[in-house]
Amino acid sequence: NQHFFALLHRMRYINRWGLMRNTQTENIQEHSLEVAILAHALAEIRARYFAEGRLPVDPARVALLAVFHDASEILTGDLPTPVKYYNPAIQEAYQGVEAIAAEQLLNLVPDDLKPAYRNLLMPDRSDPQTNEAMRLVKAADRLSAYIKCIDEEKAGNREFRQAGDSIRKTLEAIDLPEVRYFIDHELPSYYQSLDELQEARLR
Repeated sequence: NQHFFALLHRMRYINRWGLMRNTQTENIQEHSLEVAILAHALAEIRARYFAEGRLPVDPARVALLAVFHDASEILTGDLPTPVKYYNPAIQEAYQGVEAIAAEQLLNLVPDDLKPAYRNLLMPDRSDPQTNEAMRLVKAADRLSAYIKCIDEEKAGNREFRQAGDSIRKTLEAIDLPEVRYFIDHELPSYYQSLDELQEARLR
């Protein structure tokens, strides 16, 4: 029996933000799709506006890497951020756990398909292009978390206010012009209601 794809299906059962009161839960399957959309957008923005003198990245590959970026959490669960980053020792230990979980998942992939999935589950950060693609995935992951905070505040939930302030600071510190472009040109729309978005579309 091959269990890999059945386990991927269970991403929908692993909720994020476990220590927070949520107005709407978010699972890692939903999160991974949003990160893929955002990472793909960042790659396209780079190709269109900020490509000169920089390593090229394939937007389709960036999106795929984003789809699988939290796959190891199928086995580990989602460790809350305050715990994961409490100190360097815990962070390093958890990275080791994630690496083992990714390897265990890869072992469940049919042998003929392993080469295709190895680079998605265990991307080689020593390769410059892969590392650059993963930088975009990480930035998209932060953007997704910040958008979650925006949604919760719009719903009247103040639980996410401090998290939003903290994540915004990490976004501002990312040295990628495509991230700054997205913050300046795309992020403001996430604060608007559906009626406001529709009114803008009809102008």
